[in-house]
Amino acid sequence: MSEIKQKIAVIGAGSWGTALAMVLADNQHQVRLWGHNEVQITEINTHHTNSKYLPNIELPTNIVGYHSLEQAVEDIETIIMAIPTKAIRDVLKDIVPLVKRPMTIVHVSKGIEPDSLLRISEMIEEEVPASKLQAVVVLSGPSHAEEVSLRQPTIVTVSSKNMKAAEQIQDLFMNQNFRVYTNPDIVGVEIGGALKNIIALAAGITNGLGYGDNAKAALITRGLAEISRLGTAMGANPLTFSGITGIGDLIVTCTSIHSRNWRAGNMLGKGNNLEEVLANMGMVVEGVRTTKAAYQLAQKVGVDMPITNALYDVLFNEQNVKDSVDSLMTRVKRNEIEDLFNAWGEKQEL
Repeated sequence: MSEIKQKIAVIGAGSWGTALAMVLADNQHQVRLWGHNEVQITEINTHHTNSKYLPNIELPTNIVGYHSLEQAVEDIETIIMAIPTKAIRDVLKDIVPLVKRPMTIVHVSKGIEPDSLLRISEMIEEEVPASKLQAVVVLSGPSHAEEVSLRQPTIVTVSSKNMKAAEQIQDLFMNQNFRVYTNPDIVGVEIGGALKNIIALAAGITNGLGYGDNAKAALITRGLAEISRLGTAMGANPLTFSGITGIGDLIVTCTSIHSRNWRAGNMLGKGNNLEEVLANMGMVVEGVRTTKAAYQLAQKVGVDMPITNALYDVLFNEQNVKDSVDSLMTRVKRNEIEDLFNAWGEKQEL
């Protein structure tokens, strides 16, 4: 745990932003939790609860809610961005004129921007001038906000081009309930964290169709192969995908009802259309947007991603979910080991 206590702004008062604010508050930092809903911020400050996102959880008193973005980031050097991918650019455009000193920005969202095909750290670097950006750090891993808020054991990893900054963020968050590792592979950490949401959607669909553990195991293992293929094609270290933001993130997101992507997929499998699913969720389902981006990215770099392609057709081309699963099962026969070599690179040896 860090010896030096800091003032830290958490931008985004949803479930994940609030849970991370609790970790920081437990470490005795002064936490400013910003949200755009004034009623919600009043509840945080008056009752020390955030009942919409984390019901029955009492928040530490050193979390103070802010509705004013200017007040939230005043004299702050570390900002935690806990907002949906699609909102990041707009919120950063509001933040940049307000800050007077270089910031370390920690993003905890998981996605890829469609069309530009940029990772979130690249989006941040585009929006924040170099004179106001000390470092961009990624925090990712198998971590449901509901369990973090209950102070149940959780592990995550942090990564950055500036590993000294990553280690500083490691110190800010690390405690007996929340263990933080470092990983220098920022590409792999971001790609693994983003693409696991696609596989979680697909896993939810199989449950909605009434399929069992065999189908889920197939999706997780073959999904990992897809993630590895695309990640290594983008320059990631293949070992990253056997760790926290690869296998770890896939397991927790594909097997838990806490996962909003799994829940959305489950509703799709039961026959709901995408519009109905998103309306019923009430929260952003990052996997939908990421499926579009990953589909575009796979076409661009020439990587085979059959699960992603099938899910893209379900989400955006109104393909029947049962037909999509059948098409995956009847693809041309493949050699698994050859496939693994392709994911790891042809120079790998047994």
